[in-house]
Amino acid sequence: MKKNNIKDDEISLKELILKIGEWWQYLWSKKWIIIVAGLIGGLLGFGYAYMKKPIYTATTTFVLESGEKGGGLGAYVGVASMMGIDLGGGGGGIFQGDNILELYKSRTMLEKTLFSSLDSASKQPLIERYVEVNQLRKGWEKKTELEDIRFNVDELKKPKLNEKSQRLRDSLIGKIVESIAKADLTVAKPDKKLSIIKVDVKSKDEIFAKRFNEELVNNVNEFYIQTKTKKSLDNVIILQRKTDSVRAVMNGAIYSAAVVADATPNLNPTRQVQRAAPVQRAQFSAETNKAVLGEMVKNLEMSKMSLMKETPLIQVVDQPVYPLQKERLGKAKGTALGGIIFGFLITLALLFRAAVKNIMRN
Repeated sequence: MKKNNIKDDEISLKELILKIGEWWQYLWSKKWIIIVAGLIGGLLGFGYAYMKKPIYTATTTFVLESGEKGGGLGAYVGVASMMGIDLGGGGGGIFQGDNILELYKSRTMLEKTLFSSLDSASKQPLIERYVEVNQLRKGWEKKTELEDIRFNVDELKKPKLNEKSQRLRDSLIGKIVESIAKADLTVAKPDKKLSIIKVDVKSKDEIFAKRFNEELVNNVNEFYIQTKTKKSLDNVIILQRKTDSVRAVMNGAIYSAAVVADATPNLNPTRQVQRAAPVQRAQFSAETNKAVLGEMVKNLEMSKMSLMKETPLIQVVDQPVYPLQKERLGKAKGTALGGIIFGFLITLALLFRAAVKNIMRN
């Protein structure tokens, strides 16, 4: 049995070698077809490389260090809570971990960035520049309801249009945002162990890539800081308002005592009640408010310290500068790739055709 298996294997190997030789002879007989196809592919590859616009990449890298949760005031937070005062830092942390990476691709942030002006001297929004660069309006002109759609810098602040027009405009904005998020925007951490975040924006237009990158980073980081510190900031504002109110009452009480004393310069000794009662009442109010004010000022300073420690640190390391990094398919590379791809495809087609003929003949 083993000898028969070895013999069958030898026969199969021999047939395989013969078959490869037949295929090689067949392809050699069609060499000019393959060469011509390769030349055509090379010309097409050269034309594609010549016509294709370069892709510009604007890159911003920054360091993100989240603020200390609780602000290191754990010992004071409990005491302040017993007095009905919230110093912040006790709630769950929003945007913890890598959530800021997803925030960069949210529709709200991308849409806000798209409606930023191209530059300080121009009222053209970035979304109009995007439409112009990608020639989207050519496709819109085929539909009458899209012909007159234009975007302005203050578009989001304008009153809403009728339901149909608003729906069409929102649909177009949504498609543009989706396209940018999927194809043109990359947000990642180059090293997961570090707190460095890299934001890349790619575009056929160098100006759009740079401005969109700058505006997006600015909008997202500003929103991140505001949201991260909102609770503590609200606490500081409330405490500041209450402290100012108590201080005003205390100052008013001190002023009232002085006014009563000035109003009775030659007081009759038998009428001490006219001065003593109002003065003592004002002094008592001032002393009481002084004690309350001392506690509130202490709590206010603690709350400010908590706010400072919870505020995340965002330090830009690298910003996009002209000229931006340019990616372009070289003419030589395009010619070589086109020739190889077309030559490979015609070879496969010839082999498939020969195999079908062989099957039909048998």
